[in-house]
Amino acid sequence: MSELTFEQMLEDSLKTIHTGEVVEGTVIDVKPDEIVLNIGYKSDGILTKNEYTNEPNVDMTAIVKPGDKMEVKVLKVNDGEGQVLLTYKRLAADRGNKRIEEAYNNNEVLTAKVSQVLDGGLSVVVEEIRIFIPASLVSDTYEKDLSKYAGQEIQFVISEYNPKRRRYIGDRKQLLVAEKAELQKKLLESIHEGDTVEGTVKNVTDFGAFIDLGGADGLLHISEMSWGRVENPKKVFKVGDVLKVLIKEISGTKIALSLKFEDQNPWKDAAQKYAIGNVVTGKVARMTDFGAFIELETGIDALLHVSQISREHIDKPADVLKTGEEVTAKVVDFNEEDKKISLSIKAMLAPEPKEEVVEEKADADEDADVVSVDIEAVIANESEEENQ
Repeated sequence: MSELTFEQMLEDSLKTIHTGEVVEGTVIDVKPDEIVLNIGYKSDGILTKNEYTNEPNVDMTAIVKPGDKMEVKVLKVNDGEGQVLLTYKRLAADRGNKRIEEAYNNNEVLTAKVSQVLDGGLSVVVEEIRIFIPASLVSDTYEKDLSKYAGQEIQFVISEYNPKRRRYIGDRKQLLVAEKAELQKKLLESIHEGDTVEGTVKNVTDFGAFIDLGGADGLLHISEMSWGRVENPKKVFKVGDVLKVLIKEISGTKIALSLKFEDQNPWKDAAQKYAIGNVVTGKVARMTDFGAFIELETGIDALLHVSQISREHIDKPADVLKTGEEVTAKVVDFNEEDKKISLSIKAMLAPEPKEEVVEEKADADEDADVVSVDIEAVIANESEEENQ
């Protein structure tokens, strides 16, 4: 019986491998674009960067080091140069497929980092399975620019699983909708009309501002922004402002807010400050053809009718007044129920002197007496002449 050579004995001691087989190897060298592994075979295994991961711009030397143990799958036993070609990515994908299938069936929430921002959505990788999240399923609100998600870890569920077509669709929107619904429920259970709560300005429009109350948005209408007059909400508030607001009304899931707190109501002391006969000072806030509105203080305007500006005839207030001008006038009417105050400048003017008619009357009386005497004398003379 012939003796085996050393080479034959060594070869017999090494295991045999087959394409598609999963083997364990030890990293013996790492280069930027490939890893060399000892897989217990007569030839070392080569794991290229493309067969290691789907992630672009990966430096292999930064994530793998000599001595690391790895499970890999055999792609080719001999690549033509005596080397064994390996893949880690495809083995991970096989396992990833099972992982994604389980997550899909159980509606499990997955977490992954956004690897790419695409025109139509986001791409994430879970155990070497690339999952696409369409733009319409990224958020519960429309987002034109998705670039802010680049590199972020996000949570999602698998809404479509089709391994034959390699179609894996993620959905983040339904998680946000469910989370907001739960927060809204808790918020509505904890707040009541009349409560004062803190919120953050989320959006400002021409008619009001939407305030995030931490679970639901409330509307702060322009008419409830101040006891005074607000012309443009965008000049008063900006997104991100933190406000203490009053819960004015709750109707289902709609919340109406107000900044008109009762202890700041300017009308609470108005009856005394603006009683009829009081002289007050204010600024012309706005004008119409029939009169000028005078701001006495924030939240209280009074009407100065055109007929009460001067004794002289005035066609319209703008002929003699201008916006912002300070005027002093007398309160001539106060209606607390309707919150109306009427002013008059004319009422402050001294009364016009009456015409002197006493002397004229006396002269007229004297003339009347003279006429009366003359007539009586004439009658007396005529009677004497007849008797003779």
